[in-house]
Amino acid sequence: MPDRPYLTTFRVRTPGRAMLEITDEVAHRLAEAEAQDGLLTLFIRHTSASLTIMENASPDVRRDLVDALDRLAPEDAPYRHDEEGPDDMPAHVKTALTGTSLVVPVMNGRLMLGTWQGIYVMEHRARPHEREIVLHYAGR
Repeated sequence: MPDRPYLTTFRVRTPGRAMLEITDEVAHRLAEAEAQDGLLTLFIRHTSASLTIMENASPDVRRDLVDALDRLAPEDAPYRHDEEGPDDMPAHVKTALTGTSLVVPVMNGRLMLGTWQGIYVMEHRARPHEREIVLHYAGR
């Protein structure tokens, strides 16, 4: 099978501030692409939501991470940018800390994640949003 890129987008609806696992959706997209061996890049097209790889066994890890980010970027800090509400600038800070893209190796069509790792969208705003993810696979 020759090297060929695969590029697609998909949307994730968030309930508000939370971490949503998208590992199964990403794996499904790789299967559609008939991916074998290569690199997967994911990119979220937003400045107040992010992507991360995190433990997927204990939900307490996700809750603790959301809480820790809230302590690092509290809503009541004296931000200059506040036109979109008190949760907007803290969301930008959290995105800067956690990142908008991920790269994951793929071998034999499978994400090479560790035993307890999952891929997550991190919604940093208080209200629900629809977030767009760009998925790019390069390989064979």
